[in-house]
Amino acid sequence: MFTSTLQPIAQYREVGTITAVSQADPHQLVLLLFDGALAAVLQARHAVATGDAPTRHTSISRAMRIIDEGLKASVMSEADPALADNLCGLYEHMVARLFTANRHGSDEPLAEVLKLLGELRSAWAEIAPAPVARVGVQA
Repeated sequence: MFTSTLQPIAQYREVGTITAVSQADPHQLVLLLFDGALAAVLQARHAVATGDAPTRHTSISRAMRIIDEGLKASVMSEADPALADNLCGLYEHMVARLFTANRHGSDEPLAEVLKLLGELRSAWAEIAPAPVARVGVQA
């Protein structure tokens, strides 16, 4: 028989995430990465405020992985190498600030990373490609 260690709400979120990722174009995938990093940082801030060290550690580690292995890895340097270098440097700065927040249990680095991620996400959303019209499909 199939068993799951996830709570029902966690199972629901997992299905929603899998569905969103499977239906997303590359631009939307980056938005999902931003959303995941933002959610992890918000959860870490709450954990710092409530003194929940295990959740703080888990949330910050998740945010670091999303930024380093997702957002930073998705930067393409072919179009504008200087921009790519600056963006990678900014992601490295965020990961370092998250490390500091985790080590000291402090909120200030988390607030900084949250602000930076929010600004980058907004800019990324602004440059979304126009949807492609599908021929023969009526809404």
